[in-house]
Order: sequence, then C-alpha cells, then structure tokens
Amino acid sequence: MRYRSTVRNAPLTSLRGAVLRGLAPDGGLYMPVEIARHSPEELEEFRRLPFTEVCFRVVKPFATPDVPEEVLWQVVSEAINFPVKLVSLSPGLHILELFHGPTLAFKDFGARFMARLMGYFVRSETRPLTVLVATSGDTGSAVAHGFLGVPGIRVVILYPSKRISEAQEKQFTTLGENITALEVAGTFDDCQRLVKQAFSDADLNKRAFLSSANSINIGRLLPQMFYHVAAYRQLPVASVPLIVSVPSGNFGNLTAGIFAKRIGLPVEKFVAATNINDVVPEYLRTGEYHPRPATATYSNAMDVGNPNNFPRLLDLSRSRLEYVQKEIWGHGATDEETLREMRVVYERYGYICDPHTAVGVLGWEAYKHEHPKPAQGLVLATAHPAKFADVVTKAIGTAPPLPDRLAACLKRAKLSLPISSAYDDFKQFLSGH
Repeated sequence: MRYRSTVRNAPLTSLRGAVLRGLAPDGGLYMPVEIARHSPEELEEFRRLPFTEVCFRVVKPFATPDVPEEVLWQVVSEAINFPVKLVSLSPGLHILELFHGPTLAFKDFGARFMARLMGYFVRSETRPLTVLVATSGDTGSAVAHGFLGVPGIRVVILYPSKRISEAQEKQFTTLGENITALEVAGTFDDCQRLVKQAFSDADLNKRAFLSSANSINIGRLLPQMFYHVAAYRQLPVASVPLIVSVPSGNFGNLTAGIFAKRIGLPVEKFVAATNINDVVPEYLRTGEYHPRPATATYSNAMDVGNPNNFPRLLDLSRSRLEYVQKEIWGHGATDEETLREMRVVYERYGYICDPHTAVGVLGWEAYKHEHPKPAQGLVLATAHPAKFADVVTKAIGTAPPLPDRLAACLKRAKLSLPISSAYDDFKQFLSGH
C-alpha cells in the first residue's frame, strides 16, 4: 500500500513514511491510494471470527508490505486486548461503548496500535523520535499510556490550561518517564497550531526527528475502523438502514467510519454530532466552511474550531459538497441540550452517558426527527462517564461509579510544565530538550 497527500503535491510514500512523518511535506494529510473492499461473504465471516482476527484482516491491506504479518499480528493482539460492548437501549437505538480500554476512552484503539507500530518502525533509528500531541481531553491520556516506556520514543503533549476535566488531566500529567505534558495558556486550537507549526519548521526538523500522534497521523486513524466493524459484528441483522451518530471534534472518528464504509460496511448515513463548535454541520447546511476559535463546552474533547480531518472528508468525497452530504448529516448541540439529554437517557433507560455520548444521541434524534422513515441508530459512546463526573452529577443528580484505575490517577501529583501559546516558546522548549 502506498500513501498520498490530500494536497497531492508530495511524493507517494509507504506506511512507515506516512506514520513517522505524520504530516506530508506539502502540508497535506496522508491517505491510502486505494481502499480494498471486502466481499459480503467476508463481512459475514467477520461475525464469526475472533475480534483480534477481524482487526488483523481489516488493517492488513493497509500495512502490506511494510509490516510483516507476524509483527502486525503482535501489534494488533497487544493493542486491542479489551472489549467493545454494544448496549441496546431500544430495538432502534444502540450504544457502542468504546471506553473499556486502559484510559476509559475510544482513543485507546488508535493510540495503543500506533505506539506499537511506531516502536517497530523506529527500532533501527539512531536518534530518538519525538511524538507531538495536541489534546482537547482524551487523546493525551490514551497516547501517554500507549507510548509509556516505548524505547526510542519520547512524547510531548500540549493541552489547553483549565479546559479539560481533572480526570483527563491527571491521566497524562502524572506519568513522567518519556512523557512530558505542556500546559498551554490558550485553547486547543492554539495547541494544534503549535504542533502544525513545528512540523512545517524546516530548521527545527533538521535538528529533531518529529512525528505526531494526533488523528492527522494515518497510523492512528486506521485502527479506528476496528470498532465500526465491531458494531457490525454485534448489531442484529436488520432490513432497515443503519444510521451511525458520531460525536465529533477533530473528525478522525467519523473519517474512520467512512473508511469502514469503503471496505464494505453497510452504513446508510453518518451523523456528524458536534457541540456548538459546529463548523462542519454548518458546512453541510450552507456549503461554506468557516473555521473559528473554539468555544469551551461541557463536551470539551469536541471543542475544536478547525477540525484536523476535514481535508480527509473532502478528499473522500472528491471535494464535492453533494457527495459529502450524501454520506454525512450534521447537527450541533448546546450545553443545555446536552445536560437535558443526559438526564432524559438516564430517566428513560437507566443508562448513564458522558456529555459527548449525549451529543451523539441528540444527533441521532435530530436526524430521526427530520427523516422519519424506518432506520436504526448506532451512537458511539466515546468516554466513560466517570471522566466527566461533575457534568454527569449536574445532569442526573448523582455521580457515576469511579473505576479503580481512574481513582488511582486522581491521587497522583501533576507534573505538567506551563508554557505560553507563542510558537517561539514552544520551539525553544523542543530545541532545549
């Protein structure tokens, strides 16, 4: 498999080149040159095979010939060693719980896979690889835990000061070793800008071996197909269309869903469910894309004003609005609507959901209201509610159960370093370390 840039002004490269570089030299995002489609018979076989085997088969065409089969099997089996649970709230509404990994968020899939893949790719490098990560919440903890102790790799995580929950912050600022957390005086968009500037800085890249673990990196996006396939394996076979509502911030989750559809999964439509940072739903309505500074919300992991993966969504639809609209429908929710939905879901079904998942349910319900024809909805539950205990308590009047591993993180001391949002300060930090 070869990989090309969305800007299409950079040489084709291998998976190794795409993963270690992160961003293409022309500033574009790497995309597979082709996406192999699985036959209906193969997809039906996916229902019967062990999940590890299914994940291996899904990613193999994207990794050949860069990664030997035995290495790829080891990467998949070590990375995806936790369950994906489907909870049916009603015959027409299903919740896919993606938060049963080590850091209680869906980002564990991509981060754990990519950490092991990068570890394999840098095994013969003489200089250390510095992985840069901007996080609006869950990416930081997943990447930190995924890369902790990996030889030859150090991780620098940038996060917006006072804009993520304490549980999210403690999960990646307390580890030490090869993990450094920078507390940025600014927004997530500032963090993302600093990372992109570092990659485009020719002087810095001569002195440092840089890559990214954000969803701009194709190595993190590919394994996110796994849980879309997991849903297909567990959903009842239905004659009505499947609508998948995806809580969305940087849109890696939804982009991976489109990849999964391209390999053959029968999805009628994806709902881009956002909070009030709704630049993509706005684009779907008006045809105009207007990035803007992110606004802080209860669903903070989706507080993104200029989504990284938007160029990939356009690329998958040949930059034609009507093609994007054919596959994706958008909806934005306010904090008030989110709190109310968390309470409604709890009272109606006895189910506790975090604010991001509630935004997903709102997206499904809004779609169903405008499209009353028969359909079944699948909402991706992206994080354990205990990571947002304050918001959950505000919504339903009671705190969610606190998993032991999260309780342990909360007791540890924060080790993050404060830094401004000025690029010169960030470059000085990287150059000095």
